Amino acid sequence: MRPLVSFALALVLLGCADDAPAEPWAWNLPPGFPTPRVPADNPMSAAKVELGRRLFYDRRLSDNGTQACASCHVQAHAFAEARTTSLGSTGQAHFRNAMSLTNVAYNVRQTWANPALVRLEQQAMVPMFGDHPVELGLGGHEGELIARLAADPDYVVRFGDAFPDARQSITLDTIVLASGGFERTLISSDSPYDRYHFGGDASALSADALSGLALFQSERLGCAHCHGDFDFSATTVHESATFEPFAYHNNGLYNLDGEGAYPALDQGLFDVTHDPRDKGRFKAPTLRNIALTAPYMHDGSLATLDAVVDHYAAGGRVIVDGRNAGDGRMNPNKSELVQGFSLTVDERHALLVFLDALSDEAFVTDPRFANPFPSE
Repeated sequence: MRPLVSFALALVLLGCADDAPAEPWAWNLPPGFPTPRVPADNPMSAAKVELGRRLFYDRRLSDNGTQACASCHVQAHAFAEARTTSLGSTGQAHFRNAMSLTNVAYNVRQTWANPALVRLEQQAMVPMFGDHPVELGLGGHEGELIARLAADPDYVVRFGDAFPDARQSITLDTIVLASGGFERTLISSDSPYDRYHFGGDASALSADALSGLALFQSERLGCAHCHGDFDFSATTVHESATFEPFAYHNNGLYNLDGEGAYPALDQGLFDVTHDPRDKGRFKAPTLRNIALTAPYMHDGSLATLDAVVDHYAAGGRVIVDGRNAGDGRMNPNKSELVQGFSLTVDERHALLVFLDALSDEAFVTDPRFANPFPSE
């Protein structure tokens, strides 16, 4: 198991005061969208959300001042990035593609393959303090981070407004709480599909998109088994949920040794559980805004949606040569849901048109989520 951030540090950072929200928070959710579940120790407020937005874009949250959370989670790409895999603030390469933060408030578990990361506040600590690999590089520099923020009069006021009952307003605790508060507001709900399905606008989807939707929901393709419900992920949680469905899947992306091996750098859930059956198992992310978040898969190894459709149509990927050569279709750990299918040229086109109809232009241009520092 790769240590992302020490368990002791996680416990310290998650212990927090009961701060009453400075003002009531209104979600203003569209029909069909349940209210996100909010931790009791991190109630929502406008002041906290705005503070979190500023922290999300502030490069002072990296040790060397070169990166912010938004460096790898870009609004124009639905808070994912166009790189195959991320680069940390020190130039160290990450082994994973940055996941989209679209509707992250509804996630049952965070990140690609760590069931221990339940809360957004926990996840925020991984890029901040983790060193396998270094991302924001703040491990061991916590005091310097707090001093930087405390030296900014605007932050002093904003932290005080967001955490009026805290004994000390600028702490590691309040930093991650504010970050989690902002990320919970990143709700995408105005795609053409939403206007058709939830808004009752029969003209919002073209005939091709409607054909693609029918294919997507069909048993022949089986897409909705892993990408179902309102968020197209099938593993969501919300305020009224009575259980928390979550699953990880091996989709036959690799099979290096004929016995299910994935590249040693990242073997998915196996790196946490050490159960051989978990090799290559990752979370199925939301498909909302999927056309904006290329490249795809946990390692960014599929460049286009066309390549993704090819992969699932084949029932797994065959890599003919090189260090990752192998027949993913024959991976013994592959999900039984990845069986392959055939598509006509017209059906493929319709499916891609439907996936494009999950793009939410308002979400990726919404000034409430944008960089508050115009000079950057």
